[in-house]
This record gives sequence, structure tokens and C-alpha cells, in this order.
Amino acid sequence: MKSILHAPTRLAGLTLRNRIVMAPMTRSRALGNVPGELVATYYRQRASAGLVITEGTSPSPNGLGYSRIPGLFNAEQARGWAAVAQAVHEEGGRISIQLMHSGRIGHPANLPPGAELLGPSGIAAAGQIWTDSQGMQDHPVPRAMTAADIQATRDEYVRSAILARESGLDFVEIHAANGYLAAQFLNPRSNQRDDRYGGSAENRRRFLLELVDAVAGAIGPAHVGVRVSPFNAFNDLAANYDGEREEYLALVDALAERGIAYLSLIAAPGAVPDDVVDETRRRFAGSLILAGDYDAVRAETDLAAGRADLIAFGRPFIANPDLPARLAAKAPLAEMQADKLYTPGPEGYADYPALSETAAA
Repeated sequence: MKSILHAPTRLAGLTLRNRIVMAPMTRSRALGNVPGELVATYYRQRASAGLVITEGTSPSPNGLGYSRIPGLFNAEQARGWAAVAQAVHEEGGRISIQLMHSGRIGHPANLPPGAELLGPSGIAAAGQIWTDSQGMQDHPVPRAMTAADIQATRDEYVRSAILARESGLDFVEIHAANGYLAAQFLNPRSNQRDDRYGGSAENRRRFLLELVDAVAGAIGPAHVGVRVSPFNAFNDLAANYDGEREEYLALVDALAERGIAYLSLIAAPGAVPDDVVDETRRRFAGSLILAGDYDAVRAETDLAAGRADLIAFGRPFIANPDLPARLAAKAPLAEMQADKLYTPGPEGYADYPALSETAAA
């Protein structure tokens, strides 16, 4: 049977060589919050995906909550991302940069001078976070964002999106999943505001939808994607609360109305009800990316059933830079070095061999 996963497709007017997406994954190799030559090498190695989505990249100094994650808000960072985009394009790939403001998930030890931890409300997330200077630390209480902070943050996203397009990146993905800032506004546990950005589900959606409108207004909706993770308790969010299904589908409707290029839904087996995935497909007319513990068989099955247009693979891309070729050949997948996921150097990052190199050795 002919593979759908490996067939070319179109995304917002651009041709993708296959329907395989490299999912965004934090790797903590951006020293000084700047993507350097090592980062460009890493993405070049994985550019055989139809679409590469970068690791979460902060549009603001305030959003750099993790150690050594990249930003995109100054000229040096823009030059770094331009080199990454060029590397992916030279290999025939397409690339989307994920804009991720970490919000209340972070620690002052990870932030540059003058930056501060912000959130929808002054509520600390449970748990701890790694800092290079102080080891594991509790999440502090963030400062609740004022109306002026919200406007400033929205402006930062717009500036970052413009820099992304000027740097040659094909798409900008707004990260509204996994408990980071946009998801914090969506969720009633982290958002307990009593103004127009809190309380009702409509108000809690407002921050994200205003971000989408502002970014789409600056670079065009055909260059914008959004990532969501309903029913997900990661980073101390409420999950499976009363009304969450209806709230999520209302968000899908609102995003569909805006004509964005794609919606990326994290839907690991059992995490999101099948009927919610299918209802997302029915309501969203743009390209739908499904992510969550996929293998080749499940990917082909869901594509054949019309449940998605593209399938994202995450961790398999870490140790298998040529993952599409390995999937096509039904070759064994290499195992990643878990202890080197977030270390600063090339080991466990850009030193995994391609299948052809392994065979030659």
C-alpha cells in the first residue's frame, strides 16, 4: 500500500516533502539565549522532515524561564535564527519557529537582568525547575500581569514574529499548550483574574486570541500556527474540569475563523478523547497536526482516516536525525541518551549518526 506519511503535501501554499513534522522540543543548547552554530547543525541534520518546528523560543526576556533556551527579540538572536532557517532550507525543508513565553514557569536565576517572572495571576506553580547557578529551585510566585503588561507582551510577540519572517522562517507557531503563558491564561487554576482576561471561558481565551490577531495582522494568518493541549495537567494546570470540552471546542472555532495556517493538537492515546480529536478535525478547516507518541503505523492509519493532515514526531527525532528515512525503510530506531537531553554541549544533541553513517561504520 502506498504511504501517505511519506507523500508530498501542501501547507499554506508551500510544498512539504512529506507529512512528517519534527515536533518542538526544548534542548537547552542556546548559550546566552542565542541559537548558535551548534543549533543550526542540529536542525540541518533533521531537515528531511516535511516541517521542522523549533524548540520553544521566547519573544521576551521575561519568558526565558528555563536555562539556556533561545529567544527571538534582538538582532543577535535574529541572526542565529536566520542561520538555522538557511540550514533547513538548504536541505529542502520548511521551518516554523515556536514562540513560547514561559510565564510563571521559571525562576529569576534563569532570567536575564531586568526581566521578571510574570503570570496571569499571582499563583505559583507546584514543583521545581532547574537553574544552572542554584540547582533545583521551587517555582516562585509570579507577578500578576497588569493590562499594560498584557499589551507589552502582545507587542513583544508581534516584534518577534516580524523578526522571524525577516530571518527567513516560514511559519510562526504560538505555543498555547503545556502550561506556558498562553495556556496559563486559558486555564482556571492558573488564571484567577477578575478583569476582561479572567473569569469566564470567553475572557480566558481573550489573551491567546488577541495574540493570534496581532501576530496574524503583522505577518499574515497564512504564516501562523497554534499549538494546544486540552485535558493536560502539565505544569500544574487543571485538567478534565467541568466544561473543558466545550471551552476547548469554542477555542477551535475561534481559531478556525481566523484562517491560520495550522493547528497542532497534542493528543497522545488516552489523553484526549477520540471524539474531541474528530470534532477538531471537523471544525478546523486549516491543516491539522496531530502529535503524541506516534509510530509509523498509527500515523499512516490516522492520515488514511482523514483525522489529520500532518503527524508530529518528537523524541524519536532526537537520536534519529534522519527519522523519515528510517521510518520509510522500517529500520530500527536508535535510543536517545536521556542524561544528555538538556546538557550544554554537542553530546546527545548533534552527534547522533544517520542510518547511512551507521551502516558504513
